[in-house]
Amino acid sequence: MPTMTTAETAYRSRAPWWFNLAGHLLEPWVRIRRDPAEPAALLKSDATVCYVIERDGLSDALILDRACREAGLPSPMQPLAYTRRRRSVFALARRDGEVFGRNRKRSPNEPIGQLIRSLDVFPDHDIQIVPVSIYVGRAPSRETGWFSVLFSENWVMVGRFRRMLALLLNGRDTVVHFSAPVSLRSVMAESGELRQERFARKIARVLRTHFRRIRAAVIGPDLSHRRTVVHAVLNAEPVRNAITATAAKEGIGNAKAFERAHKMAMEIAADYSHPVVRSLSFLLRNFWNKLYDGITMHHFDKVRAAAPGYEVVYVPSHRSHADYLLMSYQLHASGVVVPHIAAGVNLNLPLIGPLLRRGGAFFLRRSFKGNALYPVIFNEYMAQLIDRGVPIEYFIEGGRSRTGRLLAPRAGLLAMTVRAFLRAPRRPVLFQPVYIGYEKLMEGKSYAGELSGKPKEKESLLGLIRGLGVLRQRYGHVALNFGEPIELTPMLDAASKDWREITADSNVKPEWLNHVVDKLAEQIQININRAADVNPINLLALALLATPKHAMAENDLLTQLDLMKSLFEQLPYSDRMTLTPLAPAAIVAYGEQMGWITRVRHPLGDVLTVEGEPAVLLSYFRNNVQHIIAPAAWVACCFLNNRRMTRASILRLGRIIYPFIQGELFLPWDSEGFGQQLQATIDFFVRRGLLEATGEGRVLERGPGQDDAAYQLRVIARGLIQAFERYYIAIAALVKNGPHTVTAAELENICTLTAQRLSLLSEPSAPEFFDKALFRGFIQKLREGRVVWTDDNGKLDYDSALEGMVRDARVILAREMRHSILKITGGDPEKESARPAAKQAEAAQSPEPDPSAEQGELPLNTSEELHERHVIVEHREHDHVAADHDKHV
Repeated sequence: MPTMTTAETAYRSRAPWWFNLAGHLLEPWVRIRRDPAEPAALLKSDATVCYVIERDGLSDALILDRACREAGLPSPMQPLAYTRRRRSVFALARRDGEVFGRNRKRSPNEPIGQLIRSLDVFPDHDIQIVPVSIYVGRAPSRETGWFSVLFSENWVMVGRFRRMLALLLNGRDTVVHFSAPVSLRSVMAESGELRQERFARKIARVLRTHFRRIRAAVIGPDLSHRRTVVHAVLNAEPVRNAITATAAKEGIGNAKAFERAHKMAMEIAADYSHPVVRSLSFLLRNFWNKLYDGITMHHFDKVRAAAPGYEVVYVPSHRSHADYLLMSYQLHASGVVVPHIAAGVNLNLPLIGPLLRRGGAFFLRRSFKGNALYPVIFNEYMAQLIDRGVPIEYFIEGGRSRTGRLLAPRAGLLAMTVRAFLRAPRRPVLFQPVYIGYEKLMEGKSYAGELSGKPKEKESLLGLIRGLGVLRQRYGHVALNFGEPIELTPMLDAASKDWREITADSNVKPEWLNHVVDKLAEQIQININRAADVNPINLLALALLATPKHAMAENDLLTQLDLMKSLFEQLPYSDRMTLTPLAPAAIVAYGEQMGWITRVRHPLGDVLTVEGEPAVLLSYFRNNVQHIIAPAAWVACCFLNNRRMTRASILRLGRIIYPFIQGELFLPWDSEGFGQQLQATIDFFVRRGLLEATGEGRVLERGPGQDDAAYQLRVIARGLIQAFERYYIAIAALVKNGPHTVTAAELENICTLTAQRLSLLSEPSAPEFFDKALFRGFIQKLREGRVVWTDDNGKLDYDSALEGMVRDARVILAREMRHSILKITGGDPEKESARPAAKQAEAAQSPEPDPSAEQGELPLNTSEELHERHVIVEHREHDHVAADHDKHV
């Protein structure tokens, strides 16, 4: 074998003159990238080299010959030693043809048979088979024209004319992948006494599997034919049983039931097309450049490293219709297979629906109720995708967030994914949370309208055309932050050691399944929030919307921005959170450039303000990152109406309120971890001079109400105070109506109307303040804590533990706000929370367990707690916000 030191000494080619001429003609049109860059290191020096390519063709032979020459490898065109073969290369698949076609009677396994026979004749000889994959036109980041994407690499064996066009258009993006060589003699020894024909078929089968795996990794799985997947779905046993049951129940024939099932499967299934995906990628590149100032991905390298070997399920936050396209485009541009995306059937519009379907979208109905056949078919379709290793993407929030917060998860698709894995756990499942952060939303105005009570506008082609006007604007930067991935297998191991014994029977539902799915859903939301991107618009919204008139003097705004940036830098929410590198002055300038804030010139100093509709829309971006500032906001809330508080009181009250804000904001800590975060935040405020620690750090004190430090604390506190106002509304409404009078749904409606009324009177620019889902979550947390429960008639009853919550509210909420809420609700929980003795006796006889036995009364009788209350009451100071605002604006 020749020494492989340089290309000049290592390469020996005996190709005919016409082959060399064709190579010279093709050379200007092809630029080759080898993978790995130095494939010579893979080969053994004591064995003959025989290359195997996936498809027969002159162009592939020319590309392989040139790649070997440039890498210093033996020529594929030279005779193969110890055999009668004239070339050191053969193809697994042979193209049919009349003019240039070869003898099709030869089996594609025959070259392998020749190699095997040569080893029998020469027992001291070995042949190393090197699989080589050739892809023309894979790299999407270097596309040069619209037409070229139609001739990029795919799964179809194309003709010579199409291959020639692909080389002319995409030849400069050619990848030649050299796999590790396989010792034919070693494989023969491991296979035992197989006949030559069977052994040749086995080698060919292994090579075909290898080429399919490499091709799937490079250009995605072969799901181009929708009917293939639909056929597999309809022939699955659960679907066949459901068809038979439907036919018997409705008295129709099996053929008619099958036709109905086929129609449903076709309605669901994606029709993935590589040329369409490439074409959309080309379109979207220009579209994003006109719409956004940049799209940034963070921590994607960690995803790329963790994903191999897993069935990847992308679970991003859902804030815009652009989420679908942004994710798919960025993944494709990064060389990762585009996932199949679960989309609502409302997006299956004329023209748009077929295009999305060919881009990988599969459609699901909003509700599965009333149709026993549809959920079985959809479940089976999901199972087929997972079984085939197709990456999937769906939004567990169920719909787009109208407030900017993460919505409570709807775990239907998660449950389907888990059950599909339990049925056939061939490949481990990895859930990949993704935070998508915007600086301006195309749907912003419609979101604000819906939260104000306007009906949601139904998606339609005409509505889409009418909405094209929004494309004339610029929407700033977009961030895609990839959070910490979640493996399914460890969660199943923790839930049940025997989960692997679950059978393929779709009717088997282990009792621990719901718990696993709920825990998985919550962890996904937590990890999405942990990967938040804090952009300039988020910071401006946190600062300006915290003032009564949404205005701040420029110096105060710069100071506040510097404070928040320092807080996020010194106490990072997680290692996956990202923070804008802009300085405070640059953040203000960027906000003006984006049109979010307005500068009002004044001789005593400029004022930055946000007014009218922008103020409402800006609340969306405040809510994106409200969870990040929650610990600091809680500490600041404790000093809204109190000059002094003990550190122990802040921590104790924080642990009591934490379950409610944790469920609302998907915070990552347990109660102890939240306490540690509060400690670190207090220390930060002390270092910055916002608080003063006395009594060996046990007592904390802020400055007077007109002090700059007190003003900065008040701005931070506004990030959380509305949550406590909502909690107080719910308590007041519940007490006003009394026990056994309203259901949970009725209480939600009462709270929503009360919050809407209060918002009109004193809470402008806060449409999320009266979001019914937030009240629903708070009531649910009360029920989980056994403070509130449902009686036999479905009405709500409550415990005297509400007294403690009312007492805590007096520490945080100003008297004026409490009175405003009580005036609207007509109730006074501060006087009425303790029920009459007769009610208590009735509760004692009730079969419901006593909540106080589980919750316990607040420990207000200890000497330490009495001392804390004395300190709080003695130094209570009701600051006047309006007077303070006049000083700073």
